[in-house]
Amino acid sequence: MILKKPLITEKMTAIMDKRGQYGFVVEKKSTKDEIKKAIEDYYGVEVASVNTMIARGRMRRNRRTGQISGYTNGYKKAIVTLKEGFNIDFYENI
Repeated sequence: MILKKPLITEKMTAIMDKRGQYGFVVEKKSTKDEIKKAIEDYYGVEVASVNTMIARGRMRRNRRTGQISGYTNGYKKAIVTLKEGFNIDFYENI
């Protein structure tokens, strides 16, 4: 499964409304072509472009001592731009 979950944050919601771009958390080893094909198959839309970035895991600190106790998991994000006339409604099946 290449697509793990959609990114629904305050910032991504603003970008969805303004630019028609959608964010997804994807598998780390997936390529842009694989992401494009997976979104087109799953949502039935046409993708214009895919931008990806890898988010590093953040440090976890102990509150009392301030020592680093580990890292959170890193993940790969994909920002997908759809062609004119297409959109994805994440709240459709609620």
